[in-house]
Amino acid sequence: MEGKLESKLEVNVPAREIWDIYGGLKLGQLGSKLVPDHFERVEVIEGDGGVGTVLRVIFPPGTPNLTSHIEKFTVVDNEKRIKVAEVIKGGYLDLGFSLYRVRFEIIEKDANSSIIKTTIEYKVDNAAHASLVSTTSLDLVAEAIAKYLTEKKV
Repeated sequence: MEGKLESKLEVNVPAREIWDIYGGLKLGQLGSKLVPDHFERVEVIEGDGGVGTVLRVIFPPGTPNLTSHIEKFTVVDNEKRIKVAEVIKGGYLDLGFSLYRVRFEIIEKDANSSIIKTTIEYKVDNAAHASLVSTTSLDLVAEAIAKYLTEKKV
């Protein structure tokens, strides 16, 4: 079974400021700091935030079905503001998924607002496991980062 989930969050923050967080390593650092109930920490295994960067994402104790996974950045397009990360070990792959890919796109609405678009693509043999996929944690991170950037300006 193949699936795709998508979410969009409109924020009153310029796209360039959102991309400054999402385009490199700051997303993992801030995500675990701002939403520790969903992401305990993110460790850089190799890379500088560009294509080929490998991270270990560690989930908090008690997270259903997941303890950690290793992901690799397969696309980092600074012009189009698109980043794609694919789980390459652990996490959903241990649950029978053959693909778990997250795509972030930062879309400029105007000079002071943007849309954070998150897409999760997956492949899994057991259709029942598809219900484990959700954008909720990533949506909470997006909201927290938008709030953080907004409050930082004040």
